[in-house]
Amino acid sequence: MADVFHGLLNGFYVVLQPTNILFCFLGVLMGTLVGVLPGLGPMGAIAILLPATFRMSPVPAIIMLAGIYYGAQYGGSTTSILVNIPGEASSVVTCLDGYQMAKQGRAGPALGIAAFGSFIAGTLGLVGLMFFATPLAEFGLRFGNPEYFAVILLGLTLITYLSHGSIIKALIMGTLGIILSCVGLDRIEGYPRMTFDIMELWDGVDLVSLAMGVMGVSEILINIEETVPREILRTKIKNLFPTLSDWMEAKWSILRGTVIGFCLGLLPGAGPVTASFVSYAVEKRVSKNPGKFGKGAIEGVAGPETANNGATSSVFVPLLTLGIPTNAVMALLFGALLIHGMRPGPLLLKDHPDVFWGLISSMYIGNVMLLVLNLPLIPIWVKVLKVPYRILFPLILLFCLIGCYSLNNRSFDVLLMIIFGTAGYLLRKFNYEPAPLILAFVLGPMLEINLRHSLTLSGGSFSIFFTRPISAVAITIAIILFIVQIIFPFLKMKRKLPL
Repeated sequence: MADVFHGLLNGFYVVLQPTNILFCFLGVLMGTLVGVLPGLGPMGAIAILLPATFRMSPVPAIIMLAGIYYGAQYGGSTTSILVNIPGEASSVVTCLDGYQMAKQGRAGPALGIAAFGSFIAGTLGLVGLMFFATPLAEFGLRFGNPEYFAVILLGLTLITYLSHGSIIKALIMGTLGIILSCVGLDRIEGYPRMTFDIMELWDGVDLVSLAMGVMGVSEILINIEETVPREILRTKIKNLFPTLSDWMEAKWSILRGTVIGFCLGLLPGAGPVTASFVSYAVEKRVSKNPGKFGKGAIEGVAGPETANNGATSSVFVPLLTLGIPTNAVMALLFGALLIHGMRPGPLLLKDHPDVFWGLISSMYIGNVMLLVLNLPLIPIWVKVLKVPYRILFPLILLFCLIGCYSLNNRSFDVLLMIIFGTAGYLLRKFNYEPAPLILAFVLGPMLEINLRHSLTLSGGSFSIFFTRPISAVAITIAIILFIVQIIFPFLKMKRKLPL
């Protein structure tokens, strides 16, 4: 307990330095803007801005990128409530009751409860992050190569299992990500693999080119094609502070949403999106009057908005303590930490306490900034929503091109980005999600190295994975889930066949 508070105080000392607090502010401001603008999302924004952080110090770089992520969760509620278009995937459910409240002249309380609920969930989630982090980091020190392989394999299985689309398509994307991660020099023996005699590929596929293409460029192409007309609700936004009656109706929703969000954020593949949907379903189930949901129920705004922010805090737990990213955004942050010379995992707390505690402390300050910023800046965000897409998207594409080229000053990286952007666009057209690909690409090298080292230790015997308790349990669960994934679609098909 004393170590936690001592670490937190050191973290505040780090983050309250002028440079760090400036980048924390820039991160949450850009994150809110990304959340407000429908289409881009935090994954695309972080992918685009990742090259800009390479010449920065590690602490402000990670603080800013994290600020973009949790800031986007705040901004997404604004468009959901005022325009009925979710700025962020995790704010889809907020549209159901948020927009109805706005049509009833209660846009102010809807925006207010979303902002305050997000602040409460984000803060309580950080408290959980603090107290979970140290024990998990100590537990992670017991991990050897077999344990890491087993846990990563389980994580990849869960990611496909919790995918929002087809399980088979998610498996295909995950496999493609692992194949792409194998391009380049063999990490143990040093011979080139799948390089097709292209010298530039000897270093492997660049994470920034892949992420910018699949997340950024493809997102722009999809949004240009599927532009939704934005009809901003023309109503005066007043009474941003919820009344006592609103608080009484929403208090249990906020607490339930926080717990649901935090717990689901710990699971690979779940995160804010799943948390918001689960929270809404729970609120509707426990309500004494479920018929009011979809017609302007404040619990339908409070629950999902607190759940997605609770999950935004807890997704950092596996990343920082075990070195395992649970979603695509965490995979990008994992890559950013590696680029800055820091390996996420049990030793991060020991080797880089300034980054570890600085990040956690910055999230406390960032949540306060978001609460202060979010409500007064709503009129400005409404004006930003009026910026035509024909101006906005070319600018985003320009930033992608500049950012990708400036990384290594190679036109090959730009070419890769364009190829991956085109491929990402076509994959999305056929409902293939890009998130499993990015996550598998980042986890692929860890999966391969730990597998090969484990087999070297055991003389080629796979029994090493089943004679150690942690790896045996993780692999058994992964195998069961994988079998269920394969069998379930066939059983579903069989039921539909006529007798």
